[in-house]
Amino acid sequence: MFTFAVVKKQNRDIEIPEGAVEVLLHACCAPCSSAIVEWMLAHEVRPTIFYFNPNIWPREEYEIRKEESKRHAESLGLRWIDGDYDHERWLEAVRGLEGEPERGGRCLQCFAYRLKAVALQAKELGLQYFTTTLASSRWKSLEQITEAGLQAQKAVEGTTFWAQNWRKGGLQERRNQLLREYAFYNQQYCGCEFSMRHLQKITETI
Repeated sequence: MFTFAVVKKQNRDIEIPEGAVEVLLHACCAPCSSAIVEWMLAHEVRPTIFYFNPNIWPREEYEIRKEESKRHAESLGLRWIDGDYDHERWLEAVRGLEGEPERGGRCLQCFAYRLKAVALQAKELGLQYFTTTLASSRWKSLEQITEAGLQAQKAVEGTTFWAQNWRKGGLQERRNQLLREYAFYNQQYCGCEFSMRHLQKITETI
């Protein structure tokens, strides 16, 4: 049975787990992490940013998003860790789910694959808590992200998933402000080739 972390305090709809002074923040991109990082620092939580996104395709797109994430972290003096880019291994992890719609089984498997790697990285760093900027996107299923995070928590002993809706507390609006202030590259699709094809199909029907 899964249990959630004990809440230390609540502020603007965001709950900080008890003892979460340092956390590993999985960042899918700089725009999505910017407001979250700012909020954490303002509330005495120091994030280490882990960029682990082997789902992103093509490689050129991955590199652009990676460099933007790194630039953002360095501008704030935060530790930034580059995860491995092994797209072929990711494809193997979601094999058989290629035709699933967005928010379907492929997305859940993708989240589970990535968040387990995040939990393993947190344990290696000696950090109990980990969370993800994936929960800041209105295009993602919060239920799937929470399910994947709790699976990772169960699989990696000594870690705790900070399940949080990072769209709350005005962070979505602040994200858009920081996007302009930092002049971040702002991607137009989730990341993988399947999400790109889905977007293209929608565009073609408009």
